[in-house]
Amino acid sequence: MDVKKVGILTAGGLAPCLSSALAGLIENYTKVDPSIEIICYLSGYKGLLLGDSIEVTEEIREKAWILYNHGGSPIGNSRVKLTNFKDCLKRGLVKEGEVPLEVAASQLTKDGVQVLHTIGGDDTNTTAADLAAFLATNDYDLKVVGLPKTIDNDVIPIKQSLGAWTAAEEGAKYFENVVSEHNANPRMLIVHEVMGRSCGWLTAETARVYHARLEVLDFLPGIGLSKARKDVHGIYVPEMNFSVEAEADRLKKIMDDTDCVNIFVSEGAGLQTIVAEMEAKGEEVPRDAFGHAKLDAVNPGKWFGEQFAKMIGAEKVLVQKSGYFSRAAASNAADTELIKMCAKKAVECALEGISGVIGHDEDQGEVLRAIEFERIAGGKLFDIDVKWFGDLLEDIGQAKGSKVEVEH
Repeated sequence: MDVKKVGILTAGGLAPCLSSALAGLIENYTKVDPSIEIICYLSGYKGLLLGDSIEVTEEIREKAWILYNHGGSPIGNSRVKLTNFKDCLKRGLVKEGEVPLEVAASQLTKDGVQVLHTIGGDDTNTTAADLAAFLATNDYDLKVVGLPKTIDNDVIPIKQSLGAWTAAEEGAKYFENVVSEHNANPRMLIVHEVMGRSCGWLTAETARVYHARLEVLDFLPGIGLSKARKDVHGIYVPEMNFSVEAEADRLKKIMDDTDCVNIFVSEGAGLQTIVAEMEAKGEEVPRDAFGHAKLDAVNPGKWFGEQFAKMIGAEKVLVQKSGYFSRAAASNAADTELIKMCAKKAVECALEGISGVIGHDEDQGEVLRAIEFERIAGGKLFDIDVKWFGDLLEDIGQAKGSKVEVEH
């Protein structure tokens, strides 16, 4: 494919891969063919709808390596769904009577973009596929090559999403300071709420990394500095059924022995129960443009804290959320290596005229390839039966519980 101009956008929530992925794409295009023009749409699909973009200059190309050292997205993100006309109209992104998909397609045509790189989750990438399909009906051949961004690591059928490893490591670091609050008050319950609406991978991996980091520290129990007081005492993810009463009995014994309890909770754990309680009380549940309940309004961490506090006799409850700390970090070494690999493949596929989302395809031998858009979906569940998670629960003395039955 004779590519003259490409566009790049980042969309959805932040993840520790956006800046590095942008660097990887710019570096690879510059290496393969520096004559290919690159523009970046600002603030995701918002910038595309408004025609708000910047050119990647020669100076930016020469210094693209700087982006690997930063978190966030230098070109900005937004949560815009092109099929949600009312939301786009309300935000002033389209005018009355306009169709967002058509407006975005028109802008791509006007800009002469032949390849669009979307760095985002399943919504971001499947929306881009809709754009390409719409343009195809108008005889405009747009190739879309996406990169999978989500700290939840829940994109089907991609083995590892970009930024997820870093988010887990940063969440563990975050809790290292928070956990020291256990000695600020007797019988302290600390709830570490970790991002993950429907997938518990990040919560489990964050707990695993934190638990492992404790193993290399020295302690002095005689003066109250013990591993038992700083350890993880409970992990609760959306995919796992458990008895609140049984867990409360177990945690109360830990509280009696150590004077504190530390639990890790996915922000989506117990979400359906909490939303049902709110609606039963006549409370309005705020939702985003995609119809998802806004987790900051539902506040699962607070709910878990209140439930357990009464049952284990906690004198004080501290709920801390690591999401905004971890998701805006610069990518770590493992993620940077994966990002560079995927960015290189993305450019190769773009120049070959192949659309799809780049990732290790779990259904095809974990080969790194452009996975067909129709096979991309969110909501991949964390497998609580994996050995490392079972070992972790055994280490902290928690029963695994049964899997949540999910209707497909």
